[in-house]
Amino acid sequence: MSQPTSNLLCPNLKLFRKGKVREVYDFGDHLLMVATDQISAFDVVLPSLIPGKGALLTQISNFWFDFFKDQIKNHIVATEVPDFPQSCQEYKNILKDRAVFVTKTKMIEFESIVRGYLSGSGYKDYKRTGQVCGLTLPEGLTNAAKLEEPLFTPSTKAHEGHDMNISEIDLKKQVDPELVDLVKEKSLFLYKAARDYAAKRGIIIADTKFEFGLINGEVILIDEILTPDSSRFWPAALYQPGQEQQSYDKQIVRNHLETLDWDKNYPGPTLPQEIISHSLEQYQEVFDKLAGAAL
Repeated sequence: MSQPTSNLLCPNLKLFRKGKVREVYDFGDHLLMVATDQISAFDVVLPSLIPGKGALLTQISNFWFDFFKDQIKNHIVATEVPDFPQSCQEYKNILKDRAVFVTKTKMIEFESIVRGYLSGSGYKDYKRTGQVCGLTLPEGLTNAAKLEEPLFTPSTKAHEGHDMNISEIDLKKQVDPELVDLVKEKSLFLYKAARDYAAKRGIIIADTKFEFGLINGEVILIDEILTPDSSRFWPAALYQPGQEQQSYDKQIVRNHLETLDWDKNYPGPTLPQEIISHSLEQYQEVFDKLAGAAL
C-alpha cells in the first residue's frame, strides 16, 4: 500500500477518490479536485510536504486548459472558490488556488502519452528492443535524443501498481479504434502546440501524458495537463543529448532517495529541507516561465 487514506483536507465533503497526491470529492454530476502538497516517488507517498506545490501545479494546469479552450473542450467548470458549491466554502482557505470544480465524465481507459524525446521508460525499451510501444526507431539513438516526429505511446491505466505501456495496435483490440485515432490526433496536436510555446520560454517538453473523458459521446480533455508531475520539462539552455537531463520534475527527489538505504516500500523517508526547498523552486520556475507572464 502506498499511503493511508486518512487526514483528508476536506473531511466533511463526500470523498470520491484519494490518489497519491490529490483528493477528489463527489458532487453528483461534478467533482471537486484538490491538489495536495504531498509528493510521491516510486509509487510511495512520502511523509514530507512540498508547501505550495499543489497550488502551483493547479495554476499551471489551469493555464494550459485556458490556452487550449478554443481548440478542445475540457472538464473545467470553475477555478475560483466563491464559484464552488456552498459546502466547499468552509474550506475556502484550504482550496484557494489548489482546487478545480469539474464536470464528471466517462473516463477513456488509457493514458495518452506523447514523446518528443527518447527518455525514461521509452529509452529503456529502445535499448532493449529498438522499439518504443511497438514503434521501431532508427538505430543509434542516444538517451534524450530528439525524435524526428513526436510518438503516440499509450499506456493502460492501472488502479493499483504501475501503468503498462501498450502498442497502438494492441490498444485498438481493447478500445474502439476510431476513438483511439481521435485521441491520438488530439494528443499530438496538444503536444506540438505546447512544445512550441514552451520552447520560446526556454523549456523543452520532452514528453507528457493526457487523459480524456466522454460526455454525450464527445471527447474532452480532463485531469491535469502539462505540469511537471505529468510531463518531463527540461531547461533548454542545459540540454545535452546522450545523458540524463536536468529536469524540472521531481527527479531531484528521486535522485536523493536513490542515495538512501530504502526498499522503496511504504512508509517513505523524510526529505531534508534543502531537497524540499529546491523542489519548490523548480515548480515555481516552471510556473513563472510558462504561466506567470501570461497571467
